[in-house]
Amino acid sequence: MKFPFSLNGCGLPLRLSCLLLVGIIWPGAVSAQPVARQIKTPEYRALQKELSSGWNTWYNNSVITQALLPESFAINLCIAHKNSSDFLKEVLPSTEILKRPEKVTLGLRADDGSYTSLRLSYKGDELDIQTATRDGEEYILVTSAKPSAAYLIAEAGILWNAPGAVGASADRLFGEFGARRIQVFFTEKPVQQAYVGSTGPHLTFPLTTELGISTGRRCTLAEIRSVIAQRRAAQEKRVSAYGDLSEPFRAMQSVLAWNTIYDAANQRVITPVSRLWNYRWGAGYVLFNWDTYFASYMLALFNKKLAYANAVEMTKAITREGFVPNFQSIGRGVSTDRSQPPVGSTIILNIYRQHRDKWFLEEVYDELLTWNRWWPKHRNIDGYLAWGSFDGATGRVSQTFSKYESGLDNSPMYDGVPLDSVTHTLALADVGLLSLYISDCRALSAIASELGMTNDARELNQRAELYKKKLVTLWDEKSGIYRNKRLDNGAFSPRLSPTNFYPLLAGVPTAEQAERMLKEHFYNAGEFYGRFMIPSAPRNDPAFKDNDYWRGRIWGPLNFLTYLSLKNYETAPARAELIQKSRELFFKNWRLNNGVYENYNAVTGQGGDVINADGSYHWGALLVFMEFIEKGLIR
Repeated sequence: MKFPFSLNGCGLPLRLSCLLLVGIIWPGAVSAQPVARQIKTPEYRALQKELSSGWNTWYNNSVITQALLPESFAINLCIAHKNSSDFLKEVLPSTEILKRPEKVTLGLRADDGSYTSLRLSYKGDELDIQTATRDGEEYILVTSAKPSAAYLIAEAGILWNAPGAVGASADRLFGEFGARRIQVFFTEKPVQQAYVGSTGPHLTFPLTTELGISTGRRCTLAEIRSVIAQRRAAQEKRVSAYGDLSEPFRAMQSVLAWNTIYDAANQRVITPVSRLWNYRWGAGYVLFNWDTYFASYMLALFNKKLAYANAVEMTKAITREGFVPNFQSIGRGVSTDRSQPPVGSTIILNIYRQHRDKWFLEEVYDELLTWNRWWPKHRNIDGYLAWGSFDGATGRVSQTFSKYESGLDNSPMYDGVPLDSVTHTLALADVGLLSLYISDCRALSAIASELGMTNDARELNQRAELYKKKLVTLWDEKSGIYRNKRLDNGAFSPRLSPTNFYPLLAGVPTAEQAERMLKEHFYNAGEFYGRFMIPSAPRNDPAFKDNDYWRGRIWGPLNFLTYLSLKNYETAPARAELIQKSRELFFKNWRLNNGVYENYNAVTGQGGDVINADGSYHWGALLVFMEFIEKGLIR
């Protein structure tokens, strides 16, 4: 399915084959605007101000646009073909299955924008684009693989309707922002070409030679090459410092850094799941709940400030009803009917234990406690917890959106499960939800103790024990695993998923039960075991053959949460095998095209075989992040 988009100030429209994804792409009940953020600490205000500065790939819609904050000045690179209406300005990471006109291979880069590299292929042209910063100035090197009939257009732009002025003279671009004047110089002379599709100040260059671009002063090609080589060497040194984990680090850092953008409306730096998802939502960004918490955890390995920013911003999206929503975006507000899996406290506690800044806990504690208290009030059925959907403003309830709250939108676990009309929840005691919630209670209790909130800590521990007793009742002695339970007829559900291993995360199973769960299910080739692990539906489930989203495909977060679950028990061989198989799956794709996929085929290991597996989606890197935890590089 194709969706037309006009090119922001660039003349001719470009058609983008967008992802038509199951579930979360359709918002359901939304509010008109995101909930206002209540920032408490001066440390966090200063952190966002520091992050929101300098040159970087801040603009979501083009990875070859270099933007300067706080001015919002942009150097936009575009391509036009001679004697043609072709004009490429918006450049997004893509895979062949999406049928975009350009192909982008994202390369080595620093998360602070001090060095970036990528390869852009477009209608027979192939460009290597490298950038570097030094002393507040920007350097860009564009290298064409061969002489071309196309033009490279360099535009001066102002993003996000910021105040200022831009213009072009005979041989340079410039921007004026109060007392500051930014000048952009080139190593080649521009050509006169009036009809290239650009509607902003620009200069046009033939794609026949290497082109250097610099700000501040006119640099020679040799000077620009030198700065870029120095910055590249610095980044290579940073990567190589991780030794045998250098390649996993490079991949994880790359996908997180390329997806880090500036949200001008809220004056903040954030790391959404991918640029394509942001583009599809049409208004700059979309943050998804557990996805963003996972991103913050990975970022904590190498960029504390970005880790804090993403964890704080997702938590600050809390709704008036008291839950951190499924999603937040400018255009569609927040989901007012549903949350997502409660992983926030668990991840925030681990980040805190890595970096030990108490103000970080103080910034998010009230919202985390409100969210924790929300679950038993609004998702309780017969003393268990179940996924649900209810919009208090409209009275709307939705069986479909209840599934979306699980984060496992079309999982066969929820096939045929009715919606309870009184509680507005699925009539299913959910093992995964109960386990994650118990973990949330215990993590938040530890946070409360760290902050001296002893009464809150006691309350949270009591709640953890209450739901632990309910989870214990879901053990199925016959099959040797904890099972979801239908609350309309009392029967154990016959469907399994990796979430059935999560009681290990809550520390509920006995050692003997844990051994049975691994022997009879984790290592069962008819269910979860195999060359590629762990499928979201067992291999013997009829839904496995669907190979459609959560119906059989492999997902980074499921492997990751299963790994965290195994860490609570003496399971070193199982953890080692899960890490090794996850790494093999990840690099089967990364080494092919630098793809970090939203999900993967559990039979072939392919990421790009279906349209609903974004190829630059940051939680795919959870497949290699586990090893950093296992080797003690992060808590």
